[in-house]
Amino acid sequence: MSVRRLAEIPGFNIDRVAAAAGDDPEVLRLENLDTDLAPPEEAMAATRDAIGTDEANSWLPFTGRDDLKHAAARLINRRGGPAYDGPREIVITSGEGDAMLDALLCLTDPGDEVILTDPTYAGMINRVRLAGAVPRLAPLRVQDEAWRLDLDALAAAVSDRTRVVFINNASFPSGWVASDAEWAAICTLCLDHDLTLLYWGGFEAVLFDGRQVRHPASMPGMRERTVIIGSAALELRMIAWRIGWVVCPNAELANDVSRVQIYNGLTPSGFS
Repeated sequence: MSVRRLAEIPGFNIDRVAAAAGDDPEVLRLENLDTDLAPPEEAMAATRDAIGTDEANSWLPFTGRDDLKHAAARLINRRGGPAYDGPREIVITSGEGDAMLDALLCLTDPGDEVILTDPTYAGMINRVRLAGAVPRLAPLRVQDEAWRLDLDALAAAVSDRTRVVFINNASFPSGWVASDAEWAAICTLCLDHDLTLLYWGGFEAVLFDGRQVRHPASMPGMRERTVIIGSAALELRMIAWRIGWVVCPNAELANDVSRVQIYNGLTPSGFS
């Protein structure tokens, strides 16, 4: 027996496929973000110091420590995003996966539609399905040796059931980095159709060729309709710490996300 929410979610075979490479040193294994770059020494030292303390082995606080919420708010602001009230508008989660599902469960009802790019990360599409929403895809196309978003297809993807535009930027697996014109089109779409932008910037600062971080929540009219997913996993190479956050435009939505997180991830790791 299988429930409908799993009907379009394929089995997870990345490990099996990647294992076919064996131990060939000429093959770079990326399925687990394996890297020879260690996590920051400060993070490892702080974790060693925290292990065994009462505060690090507790259910509390359920929605995360205030100092980490403040740190996430400062990170966003430092990268050009707007100011956020950490304790009121940020929820700490058990990684970016929990954060995505928490947000989607608070932003959509079953049958609502969510626009994503094609290609995009399978974990985004399948969490849309787990939430009971329907993915609608706007293609990325190669132009002048770079990925560009098909803006006509983006506009055509909107229906009366659309609630969210879910963007990962810089995007993987494609490496697409949205241009100013593409960000303007995405934001205009959200403003014109009363949509929420769900923005995951896991690799937002891994940029080359002089590119600068463009934070969509800082664009006119977007702070109040952008929900941000963040984590320490990717840029800081802290995969196993499983710490993430959802940044909300208001305390009301943060309260909803908190309720979902408590019954989804329960509580983030204290020592992480």
